[in-house]
Amino acid sequence: MPLWLALAAIVGILVGSFYGIQFYGGHKSITIEAGKNKLSGLFTALDQYYVDSVDVTDLVENTIPIILGELDPHSIYISADDVELAEDDLRGSFSGVGIEFIIRNDTLRVQNVIKGGPAQQAGILAGDRIVTVDDSVFTGEDLTNEVAMHKLKGPQGTQVKLGIVRGLEPRQLEFTVTRNTIVTHSVTAAYMLDENTGYVKIKNFGETTYEELVIALAQMSMEGFNQLVIDLRGNTGGYLQSATSIAQQFLPRNSLIVYTEGLHYNRDEYRSNGRGSYQFMPLVVLIDEGSASASEILAGAIQDNDRGTIIGRRSFGKGLVQQPIPFKDGSLMRLTIARYYTPSGRCIQKPYTSGMDRNYEEDMLLRYEHGEFFSQDSIKHTGPKYFTRLHRTVYGGGGITPDIFVPEDTTDVTSYYKEAVMSGLILQFGYEYTDQNREKLSEFEDQESLVKYLKRQNIVEKFVRYAEDHGLKRRNLMVQRSHRLLENFILSRLVYNMLDEQSWLQYLNASDPAIREALRVFKEGKAFPVPEEDEDEGEAAEAQKVAQAYDYRSTHRNIVFVAKA
Repeated sequence: MPLWLALAAIVGILVGSFYGIQFYGGHKSITIEAGKNKLSGLFTALDQYYVDSVDVTDLVENTIPIILGELDPHSIYISADDVELAEDDLRGSFSGVGIEFIIRNDTLRVQNVIKGGPAQQAGILAGDRIVTVDDSVFTGEDLTNEVAMHKLKGPQGTQVKLGIVRGLEPRQLEFTVTRNTIVTHSVTAAYMLDENTGYVKIKNFGETTYEELVIALAQMSMEGFNQLVIDLRGNTGGYLQSATSIAQQFLPRNSLIVYTEGLHYNRDEYRSNGRGSYQFMPLVVLIDEGSASASEILAGAIQDNDRGTIIGRRSFGKGLVQQPIPFKDGSLMRLTIARYYTPSGRCIQKPYTSGMDRNYEEDMLLRYEHGEFFSQDSIKHTGPKYFTRLHRTVYGGGGITPDIFVPEDTTDVTSYYKEAVMSGLILQFGYEYTDQNREKLSEFEDQESLVKYLKRQNIVEKFVRYAEDHGLKRRNLMVQRSHRLLENFILSRLVYNMLDEQSWLQYLNASDPAIREALRVFKEGKAFPVPEEDEDEGEAAEAQKVAQAYDYRSTHRNIVFVAKA
């Protein structure tokens, strides 16, 4: 009997151990597969077995950006709520109420009302403060640009009720606005710098950018422009197709514009078709550290084909191509699928170790600290050498280096000026001055007359008093030294507040060193690049031939625009 009891005990222990391994709390254990199914298995286990309630959907939403962030700096996830906002700038239009706004002191303030838009039709004015939306309070610390856009944008034909505080009106005003389509523009300025020189500012590369540019150039042709400045400074990119279509206008037939290639993406070349209307026109392209992606494609195509002169500072350095991949819930990820290469074969993507590379994120600060914004000799090329069509040296691995460097203007910069800019006090003063003097300022319909009036108002002294009341101590010697910079910045904001972006750019460009350099290049006939000094006479002759081809410009312009009725 003792022997049988011992055997029974041993069997019981073994059976208990077996089922103890296989069952926990009455649930059969699970084994999660390795590899790509591991993450799915993890979320399933959390959903079915975790001790507390878990919102797996939220976990997934928070995890996807982290995973993509481990790949490269530009593969990103966009939630379903943010997809429309992310695409509006490139789409060329959106549905909303039709205002430009800023948030000051936890309150949304209408900066401009879009002409002909729903807000203007409803009676809303620049300077109004929106304090309620659909009878709900619309002020406070939680009010952000994203929150405001989600509330004010919406499907065409839907209505939104806005509570407005206006000036010294004793009561809150109520307006019902019917949302409608609002057209946005990526070509934000197009005008004549002088009697010969056209200027266009391309803000980004969206669905309608090419059409906008063609119309702008046609209008300037009526004014007789025969040389062109394309301003891509601060242009963070957009659609590849938009950039290549614009390049078509300036490049001879069969010129390579760009090519893309990746591990799962065969080489795809984009070439000019030779039907561009401005193939022989002297051209200058302006870039800076804010020029990225599609703007670098256009600048690289012009530089590598020796088609024009690039002026400014080294561009951002984004040479990765993203493919939008949607999810069924309306969200999407922009996944890097290839690299793009300029005609010389260089990839201008700046180095990174992973998507979370701190040095990559702080690259602009590092450039500033190394003095790159102020001295061409401080530019550090980490990539290999490449050569343009005329065998001029260019570099890969870190943006487009301009042919002519223009340093950031630090003349007369003082610590007082820096603090006035960085603190946001100039922007705040500009808004409040505009709001308090809107009736008088509305009498001026162009930037020249408006600026002429404002220069008589001792505007810098008024700002200094305002700034002192808001914590920035007066420094008379520094104010005197930085007077020109302070006045330019303040006046530019007032022009923008009262008029439009083109007027703002016209004012800034009047004293812009990059614009002055572009006009000098045109005046000296140096818009068409020539080979470096150590190259042979044949290449020099080729460059001269390209330059002489522009003698055809007057006849060419008549052919292009002869059809007028």
